[in-house]
Amino acid sequence: MTMNIDIDVLSFDQNGLIPAIVQDERTGEVLMLAYMNRESIQKTVETKETWFYSRSRQELWNKGATSGNRQVVKRLSVDCDHDAILLQVAPSGPACHKGETTCFHTIGFEENRSVRGVVHEIVDEIKDRRANPIEGSYTSYLFREGVDKVLKKIGEESTEVVIGAKNNDKDELTNELADLTYHTLVLMELLDVSVDDVKKILQDRRPQKDEVSRNE
Repeated sequence: MTMNIDIDVLSFDQNGLIPAIVQDERTGEVLMLAYMNRESIQKTVETKETWFYSRSRQELWNKGATSGNRQVVKRLSVDCDHDAILLQVAPSGPACHKGETTCFHTIGFEENRSVRGVVHEIVDEIKDRRANPIEGSYTSYLFREGVDKVLKKIGEESTEVVIGAKNNDKDELTNELADLTYHTLVLMELLDVSVDDVKKILQDRRPQKDEVSRNE
């Protein structure tokens, strides 16, 4: 991470602080809100870990220095008014001191349950089933059977996706796509392909997303 912002243009409050929002760069979930001063920003850039300023203790603190729940900074950006910082991080544990993934775990109102990070949650569960097999677990069964069994299931689910689409049945198609996605994620774990690997390929292809080959 390189420092490409001018600290002098940041709008600090009367105490020399600026709010910093911390977000999981993988799932997009907001993890916490803290405050930074000039020194903590510099240390964050230098160490690539989050450093903040404690208003109660009036001192710098490195997230995870005591608990081990460190946050590796992947991106640091500033809002349009230069009075707030966004830190996108790779967390190595819970952000909240109460052991919760996020400090914003108390729900006051929720119209629909968020599904933004569900793919990564499923990936984590798949990894856990591989490392810690459970009797009766379908995922553990797939790992025991191996790649050929998973490939067979992907072939079956792909066919069912086609049938669902030909039937013009949204519910059927959606369920079959979910099944195909799950088995694809199991295959990816077996062959050491991550969701981020796929995202990177998609990102690289984005400039050509609207181009159509004349040979097609």
